[in-house]
This record gives sequence, structure tokens and C-alpha cells, in this order.
Amino acid sequence: MSSLRTTIAGVPIPNSTLASDATQFVQDVSTQLLFDHSRRVFLWASLQGEKLGLDYDPELVYVGAMFHDIGLVEGHRSEHERFEIDGANAARAFLERHGLAEERVMTVWESIALHTTPEVPRYKQPEVRLVTLGVEYDVLGLNFDELSPDQRESVLAAHPRTGFKTGIVEAFSAGMREKPETAFGTMNTDILEATVPGYVRPNFCDYIQNSRFET
Repeated sequence: MSSLRTTIAGVPIPNSTLASDATQFVQDVSTQLLFDHSRRVFLWASLQGEKLGLDYDPELVYVGAMFHDIGLVEGHRSEHERFEIDGANAARAFLERHGLAEERVMTVWESIALHTTPEVPRYKQPEVRLVTLGVEYDVLGLNFDELSPDQRESVLAAHPRTGFKTGIVEAFSAGMREKPETAFGTMNTDILEATVPGYVRPNFCDYIQNSRFET
């Protein structure tokens, strides 16, 4: 494993055997872009968790953040499941090998399976909510000013967003284009397009490109 800092932006990186093994697993199978993204997701999530005063298990948030995009990676994509489910199932297998209780396994599973499902995670366990908040901050820049410039600079110094806006779209496409039927999500925008004159369906790629991060 390459040398990684143990505290970033004041956030301690979990250093248990479980967390260290998760780091090694993701480093071994993922791209550098997705690895750095996953670490940033944990850091953004932790910083927001402290700001919100949430009582959460940092180790579970860490594993959820590290595994949340594993379903996009070649060798961990199933033929017919959504990439979120593939990542959640990979985390489940990893955690079961480490002997975690089912309740903790399911918390991580849900944090990954639901991380692209708007609104639902904030009604779930704090760990589930925080993984989604971390993803939304890193990919879309949502609630950008909730964290300070110093916090952002510290996180980005440790895990840069090198070509991220373009690279994450390419990673999503690579993980889904062979099974496009799994990309179908909420049907509510279809209803609005059919019934509300002038309604324009939001475009996720536009949100990524327009986030307040530079790259």
C-alpha cells in the first residue's frame, strides 16, 4: 500500500484492520481517479457529519465511501445489476469475510445501494446519509459553502481532482453502457415531461460540469 496520510483536514482516517484492508482492496482493483474520489467522499462526509452533529461510526462510513463505486470497475460489474448494487454486494462479501454482524453489514450495503437515490438516505442511518452527502459534495458540489476553503484545500491537496469532471462521467459510462437497462431510475421526470409544459429534465452531466470545483 502506498503511503497515505492518517489525518486530513482534521479528519482521522480509520486505521483498523478492516479499514486498512478496505483501502488496500480499493487501491488494488480501482483506478486512481475512483480511489481519490472515494477517499474524498469519506472526508467530505466526515466533515459534514461533524458539522451536523451526527453520531456515526467512522469505520462504516469509510467502508461505504471506499466501496461505493466498485460496481463501476471491471471485474466487479455484474451482467444485470445496477452498479450501486454491485458495489454494495462487493462490500457485503468483504465485510462478511471480516466477520461483521449483519446489522453493520446492512448499514454499509444501504449506504452504497442508495447513494444515487435522492432524498431517501437522509431518513436512514447516519452512515447511509453521510455517504450520500459525501458523494453529492464531491460529484455535484452540493452545499459547497458548508465546508470552509481551508477544509477543501486540505482534502484536495491529499486527493486531487485531476481531470475529475470528465473522468467520472467516463467511469460511469464504462460501468453502465453494457447494461443500459439498469440505468433506469425514478420515473417521475417522465411524468413531468409528459404533463408540465416547458418542463426540462435535469441533466446529471451538466450538474457535474457546473459544480463549483474547478476540475
